[in-house]
Amino acid sequence: MTIAPRCTGVLLAGGRAQRFGGLAKGLERVGGIRIIDRATTALREAANDLMIVANNPLAREWMPGVQTVADVKTGAGALGGLHAALAASGTDVLVLAWDSPFVPGSLLRALRDAGELNEADAAVPLSRSPYGFEPLCAWYSARCLLTIEERIATGDLRAGAWQPAARTVHLDVSAWGDTNELFFNVNTPDDLKRANVLAEAAC
Repeated sequence: MTIAPRCTGVLLAGGRAQRFGGLAKGLERVGGIRIIDRATTALREAANDLMIVANNPLAREWMPGVQTVADVKTGAGALGGLHAALAASGTDVLVLAWDSPFVPGSLLRALRDAGELNEADAAVPLSRSPYGFEPLCAWYSARCLLTIEERIATGDLRAGAWQPAARTVHLDVSAWGDTNELFFNVNTPDDLKRANVLAEAAC
C-alpha cells in the first residue's frame, strides 16, 4: 500500500501592501468573511497541515494555533516566501497568496492530486497572468527547495522564475470558472470593493 506524502497548506502573507496603505489586507472582509479565513478554509480542504509565512510581527495573532514562520532569504519577495514554506515544512506544499478570496479548496486539491499522480516537481493552474500560470496558487514538491534556492542565488526573484528547472504539470482550471475571478487579488481599496461585488454576485 502506497502512503501519500504529507502536504502543508501555506498561506503566503508577505509583501508590504504599499497599494493598501501598508495595512494587513488579508484581514479585510469579503462577503463578511476575512480573506485570510476564506483562504485557510480552502487550504484545509486540500492539505494535511497549515502554515502562514509572514514577516509581520503581529502575524501570530491572525490565526491562533497555526504555525507562523518568517522568510529565511530576506528581500527575495514572493520567491523568498515560497522558499520559507518549503524550508520550514520539510514537506510538499500547497501555497496560496493571502489576498486571494475566491480560490476553492477543490481546485487546490486537484493541483495536489495532479502533482502527486505525475510525480512532478510542481503543479500550477493555467491563467492569464504574465507567466501563463499562477505561481502563488500552486502545489510544489519538497524537491523544489533546492531549485528555488539556486534561483534566488542568481538574483532572479521572479515568482515563476523556477519553472525552467522544474518538471511542471499545468492544470486547466476552466471548470472552476473564469480565471480572472478565481485568482482575483485584493491589492488596493478598489480591489476590495470589487471583491465584495463579486462575492455578492456569487451568493
